[in-house]
Amino acid sequence: MSDPIKVGDKLPESVIGPFDAPSLERYAEVSGDANPLHLDDAVAAAIGLAAPPVHGMKLLAAFEPMLRAWRGDLVIASIAGKFVQPILRGETVRLSGRVLRATENEIFVRLVAYGAARAPGIVGEATLRPGPAT
Repeated sequence: MSDPIKVGDKLPESVIGPFDAPSLERYAEVSGDANPLHLDDAVAAAIGLAAPPVHGMKLLAAFEPMLRAWRGDLVIASIAGKFVQPILRGETVRLSGRVLRATENEIFVRLVAYGAARAPGIVGEATLRPGPAT
């Protein structure tokens, strides 16, 4: 049995990336999000970015394995995020989380993705619930 979860518990940090142009192109193809902002250096430069930003949904999806690694006995009921600052191609990304609410039936976690700017790129949340008894 896993240790009880308490408000304030920090999830183990996870590091992903850096993402290169071919990986962003593959993601664009499979996701259907071929927005040139994510793929074209000139388009990114035209709005003042040093490189194309990584697709936000690609980054948000990276929280799922982090949550499963932390507590595989829980089921992810929901996950959502706000994209507050671009994380650019070539940057390493740090994913972190902290428990904000914990009851017997539900765990609410704040999620944050940090790029090279060390400011949050994504601020999100996840709700987890106990999985089926084995």
